[in-house]
Amino acid sequence: MGKSSFSRPAAIDKVFDGLEKMWGNESAPPDLAHDEPLDGLVLTLLSQNTNDRNRDRAFAALKVRFPEWEAAAAAASEDIAECIRPAGLARTKSERMLRILDMIRKSFGGYSLRDLKSWEGAKVREYLSSLPGIGAKTIACVMLFDLGKPAFPVDTHIARFCRRMEWVPEKTAPEDIQGLLEEWVPQERFYGGHINIIEHGRGICGARKPDCSRCLIAPLCPYNEKNGALS
Repeated sequence: MGKSSFSRPAAIDKVFDGLEKMWGNESAPPDLAHDEPLDGLVLTLLSQNTNDRNRDRAFAALKVRFPEWEAAAAAASEDIAECIRPAGLARTKSERMLRILDMIRKSFGGYSLRDLKSWEGAKVREYLSSLPGIGAKTIACVMLFDLGKPAFPVDTHIARFCRRMEWVPEKTAPEDIQGLLEEWVPQERFYGGHINIIEHGRGICGARKPDCSRCLIAPLCPYNEKNGALS
């Protein structure tokens, strides 16, 4: 899908204003950033197909067992898998992790992605997309939170929100939604907008039963209008 496929939603600025009023995030909390971007990359890799709690348990166990990435890179896949088992798909993720570490060493001479901070965004996306198992959401998370570069990661909550707002058709892929949001939303709102929509999805706009009666932006929402949540 090209970025010109859809027009910018007329009320998108009001929606983001309302979300900011509800959830209060204008910028990313400092604890979301990692001094070493490779930490953020691995953390996001572990988050695939699991929840934040299991992801964090797996990452913490991994860092306790292997405090330095050099040690993890020298470990057997089975040992990595044992650490990250809480995150699920342990065998697949451990094998990908070891391949990623090897590729990073060959690219940068060590186990660090700090050099990417000086790269242009397009070049960063190209490099990270060459790593196994690293898709658009992971790339955007690393760029936004760990490299300080503009990106708008789209998770399940954000994809659902954009579909309910009818900014995109129901079957639009998350990576296409990401491209559109990066076109439509001012870059200075990427941090706060991303976090606010996720909090909104968790707190009010849930998958099964959205509580539209508590939503300040319900008057702007086609889903609410069609389902009569406020009637």
